[in-house]
Amino acid sequence: MPRTLTEKLAILSDAAKYDASCASSGGERRDSRDGKGVGSSGGSGICHAYAPDGRCISLLKILMTNFCIYDCAYCVNRVSSKVERARFSVEEVVRLTMEFYRRNYIEGLFLSSGIIRSPDDTMADMVRIAKTLREVENFRGYIHLKTIPDASPELIDEAGKYADRLSINIELPTERSLADLAPEKSVQGIRQAMGAVRLKREESREKTHTGKARAKFAPAGQSTQMIVGADAADDRAILGNASNLYANYGLSRVYYSAFSPIPDASKMLPLVKPPLIREHRLYQADWLLRFYGFEVDEVAGQGMLDLDIDPKTAWAIAHRDAFPVDVNRATREALLRVPGFGVKTVDRILDTRRRGLVRYEHLVAMGAILKKAKPFITLPGWQAKGLEVADLRARFAPPPEQLSLF
Repeated sequence: MPRTLTEKLAILSDAAKYDASCASSGGERRDSRDGKGVGSSGGSGICHAYAPDGRCISLLKILMTNFCIYDCAYCVNRVSSKVERARFSVEEVVRLTMEFYRRNYIEGLFLSSGIIRSPDDTMADMVRIAKTLREVENFRGYIHLKTIPDASPELIDEAGKYADRLSINIELPTERSLADLAPEKSVQGIRQAMGAVRLKREESREKTHTGKARAKFAPAGQSTQMIVGADAADDRAILGNASNLYANYGLSRVYYSAFSPIPDASKMLPLVKPPLIREHRLYQADWLLRFYGFEVDEVAGQGMLDLDIDPKTAWAIAHRDAFPVDVNRATREALLRVPGFGVKTVDRILDTRRRGLVRYEHLVAMGAILKKAKPFITLPGWQAKGLEVADLRARFAPPPEQLSLF
């Protein structure tokens, strides 16, 4: 008996929950001044993802199908899995997206899929969905497509014309792990696809020979996801891979997804999932690499991140000789390494210093997290002293019973 649209939605929205790389940061509002456009990637709605400015972005997050011809050991939708299967048609995804938008449930679509028939067949259907939404339904909301690495370059090129963001999952931190757990996928193929997307994005930002702007190509960039804890890779290897991906492919984000044990799992996989706090620490360390001037060896030189203390505080405690920092004299680079000081706080400090001394009460107004910062700074109104490493660890490490809350 054929499944109803509601039944398909229940199966395929649940199947999409394992993909973490669905944030819409970087999306731009598409031009709807002609009055014919439908939807918007701005505003607020159901909390599915956050933009860097804190906006809550609502997305319809589904798989086109959870049928798949691949047998990746870590994937609940692998061909050998006994899960319930369902498949949307192109028309059904378009209909769902538009009806959810008109009811003000969503502001965009995140679409992924298992591989059916072939990578090209699957990618072609996903492109048809995006093209129909843009050209037939005049949808101007956010579209994120999870691309298929082995699909033809022509299909990837077409996907970038209609989607705001493209993502290609690297899946696992090391080439050996991918070969062991997903032998039908190749690191080389994934990286080639990422490189092609980067080149197309760079090309789209160049002017034509007549001086006109080119058509936009995935204007919100590309992202990827790594599964954490499915193999033996330590945090240093994971962050090292992420750092290389940012540098070589201009990725907007690398997402980290804690491995979840699945039914009928391979003996190569662990029986238990890693603590979620490990995933959280990787995100914090990723932020330090991207915005705070840290190197991989500085935050994960021992192999694994400290689960009790955030990586910035852990570094500061390990380098107590670099503190206290004089807030009124230190360089921007030194200020960024102070726990409790974010990028915006540091910029406000530097701006205030041009007009006079920064005092303790100023930091309160600037939004600095002084509970963390106080042991590491000195300025009028505050002098750090008598705080040893053991005292700091006791102060910043949460009680053991609190770790499970994260």
